Amino acid sequence: MHTHHGQAALVTGASSGIGRAYAGHLARRGYDLILVARRADRLARLAETIHRDTGRRATVLRADLADESDLARVETAVLENEGLAVVVNAAGLGGLAPLREADPGTLDDLIAVNVTALTRLSRAALLTFGENGSGSLVNVSSIGAFRPPPRGAAYGASKAYVLHFSLALQQEVALTGIRVQVVLPGPVRTEFFEGAGTSSMFPDESFVDADDLVWAALDGLDRGELVCIPTLPDMASWEEVATLQFALRDAAGERGVIADRYAPSRSG
Repeated sequence: MHTHHGQAALVTGASSGIGRAYAGHLARRGYDLILVARRADRLARLAETIHRDTGRRATVLRADLADESDLARVETAVLENEGLAVVVNAAGLGGLAPLREADPGTLDDLIAVNVTALTRLSRAALLTFGENGSGSLVNVSSIGAFRPPPRGAAYGASKAYVLHFSLALQQEVALTGIRVQVVLPGPVRTEFFEGAGTSSMFPDESFVDADDLVWAALDGLDRGELVCIPTLPDMASWEEVATLQFALRDAAGERGVIADRYAPSRSG
């Protein structure tokens, strides 16, 4: 395990679940913390626990990332922190429901947090890391990026965005000292389904603890695993899928000719 005394890490969604687990693990690695979430009372208790257990300083930044002014404050905190070495975008909303039954406001918030806030904070992190010459950005996606869950059209699409966005950023920073990792959890024992307004569609044995998930993801980051699927037994499966996707993209883009299966002629 690496230690990073004197450096800072910012974690969104830190009041519970995966974000809270990241905060604890990063503090034990020696980082001072900036804890971002909507629930200030939980953040305050977490900050006290972190300082008591690890001696690290934890700063509370209460923010609703679906709110533009709050997002701007967090963005500024990233841009103005010269000691920032890690940014973890763990905040996320589920909003699980058939699209025709979904509340428009819930959909707006989901996109604001899962897509807009993650994008803006990723940009801010890369700018700060660029000044420092190094840094690690961790974006939390989901296995829902591969196949949207039932009643999760918008959620699955948002997590697919996180995956492909992060893959693109990896190419942008490939020749720098910056790392971008995308983590794709399966079912995790958190408040997610309760917050998403639905019950779990997974059997109990499918779930892992958030602490175990984050421990694996950080170990993967140490090993240079920039696409991390902690519950996937063999990453060769991901590599095969990625290779096929790239080949499909190339096959579809190499010739500007409509495929023969469509009508050979058009009239009118």
